[in-house]
Amino acid sequence: MSEFLTYQDKPLVRKGNTVYFGDMSEKFVIRLDILSSHKEGDLEVADKIKVNLIKNDSEKLDNVAKSTEKNGFSEAMYFATTWLNRALADK
Repeated sequence: MSEFLTYQDKPLVRKGNTVYFGDMSEKFVIRLDILSSHKEGDLEVADKIKVNLIKNDSEKLDNVAKSTEKNGFSEAMYFATTWLNRALADK
C-alpha cells in the first residue's frame, strides 16, 4: 500500500497551496500552485491553478519546462496528466 494518495498510479502530495504530481525518481514531475480559492459550504475549492512541468534533474525543483494557468483543479489536472505522460514517454 502506498503512503501517498495517487492519481492514475502516480503520487499526489500536497503541502499548503502546492501540490506535486508524479514520482520524484522520474525525469519529470508536475507542480501545481493554487493561486486562489473560494468557499463552497465547508470546502475550500481551488479557482486558479498554475501548472508547471518540472524537469527533475537536480536537487532544486525550479527547472520549469512548461507552465500555464488554469481555472479549477480538474482542468489543471487534465493538463498535468497530459504533459507528464508525454514528457515521460519521450525518454
